Amino acid sequence: MLGAGLRWPQRRMLLFASLWLLLCLLGTSEARRAPKIPRCPTTCSCTKDSAFCVDTKDIPKSFPPGIISLTMVNAAFTEIPEGAFSHMHLLQFLFIENNDIQALSKHTFRGLKSLTHLSLSNNNLQTLPRELFKHLDILTDLDLRGNSFRCDCKIKWLVDWMEKTNTSVPAVYCASPFEFQGRRIHDLTPRDFNCISADFAVYETFPFQSLSVESYEFNGDQFVVFAQPNTGICTVYIWDHVEMVFRTYHNITSRSAVFCKPVVINNTLYMVVAQLFGGSHIYKWEEGPLRFVKIQDIDTIRVRKPNFVETFQIEGDWYFVVADSSKAGSTSIYRWNTNGFYSHQSLHPWHRDTHVEFLEVEGKPRIILSSASQPPVVYQWNRSQRQFAYHSQITDTADVQMAKHFRVRKVLYLCLTRFIGDSKILRWEGQRFVEIQTLPSRGSMAVYPFTVGPRQYLLLGSDYSFSRVYLWDDLTQRFQPFQELNLLAPRAFSLISVDSKDILLAASFKGKSLAYQHLIVDLSAK
Repeated sequence: MLGAGLRWPQRRMLLFASLWLLLCLLGTSEARRAPKIPRCPTTCSCTKDSAFCVDTKDIPKSFPPGIISLTMVNAAFTEIPEGAFSHMHLLQFLFIENNDIQALSKHTFRGLKSLTHLSLSNNNLQTLPRELFKHLDILTDLDLRGNSFRCDCKIKWLVDWMEKTNTSVPAVYCASPFEFQGRRIHDLTPRDFNCISADFAVYETFPFQSLSVESYEFNGDQFVVFAQPNTGICTVYIWDHVEMVFRTYHNITSRSAVFCKPVVINNTLYMVVAQLFGGSHIYKWEEGPLRFVKIQDIDTIRVRKPNFVETFQIEGDWYFVVADSSKAGSTSIYRWNTNGFYSHQSLHPWHRDTHVEFLEVEGKPRIILSSASQPPVVYQWNRSQRQFAYHSQITDTADVQMAKHFRVRKVLYLCLTRFIGDSKILRWEGQRFVEIQTLPSRGSMAVYPFTVGPRQYLLLGSDYSFSRVYLWDDLTQRFQPFQELNLLAPRAFSLISVDSKDILLAASFKGKSLAYQHLIVDLSAK
């Protein structure tokens, strides 16, 4: 026991000495824990409430307390990262001027809720990240002068912000692009920017090769059908509205299907199955049980090597035409008659036709036959004879694999795709088609014009390189390159719109068949 054997006065003195020693030890410990007051960074000059920094290599991590104004000039860095000033939450004035700052994070000024004045003047900024000033709620003055702003979609948000903000912003000018060069950003409006673009992204992959793909609607459902050359069958898929994918629905067993063409007549579904061997056939869909039943054979004397099938209506009657690519056969037209299709007319024998396109020109039905042996031939419907008669030939366009038409603002155009040489865009000029554009297309056997909303596209397949998507430009009235798709030997395309999705299907002869989704991209949101 402390002080045992001592008198009371001696014990009391010893107790006081122990307490004094304990207090000294505690005082020393507290003194060690007391934080040091941050000093002014070596590259800065500080007063009671401001700091002026020159030639600093980065944003200093600490400043003396009470700093409400910071100036940085001639900094040795070109980017300012996220939360660079978050440790200076009392800042009211921030001047980052006369530097070579080229990039900011969208969260550079995070935490500066007291900031009222901000200057980024005389730097090398070409754009500003979206929502840069989002949390600067009491910002009253902003200076952006002396930068080289590129007034494109990435700065559209700033134009919109300037229209709505109460912050005072001196005049800022565009350095580029050419059409906006020298204009005040204040004078621009969000409507001056065309920032809505698109992209075709792979949506679904089908584990087989195919020669044709067709989409159709029946009994309120959306279907697609592929002709598979390896298995020789027609595979039907149905769109699943829950899973948002295509799932296998039914197969039509055949020997060598090269084209499967659906047609709905009087609420009944028929499928024309064109085959290389064993003859071509027509199937009918039955509900009970669910199956395709063969109801008719197609004359093998006329149709020996089918390459394409087209369906159309004239004066209320349904027809289909088979393009025959053999030397001995002929392209043949069949007409629906109550309970079946019957031979109606033979066209263009001995010319090895590869494709047939139905269209109306000034109210007159016509078909265009593409051939490996001669330029495309145009036939026109004779109303009195109820048959097609030879009309004309599209000259100077040999080796045309396929002809497809489209319309832009009621003007009729034709695209001729070629395996050797450039493909061509032609415009109808009242009496004939006139060439207006050529497109590089080495190895092309398929072309597909289609629209999604207001956009007119043209997809040009290739066996030797990427397939190319083109977008119609209203200003030049020409197609401009838009996107490349990695497709192996595409042979057919089809577009289906379902559940607010636009799906582009591609039949590939040498790889997996694919479905692409057309996505709308807002470039100003990046």
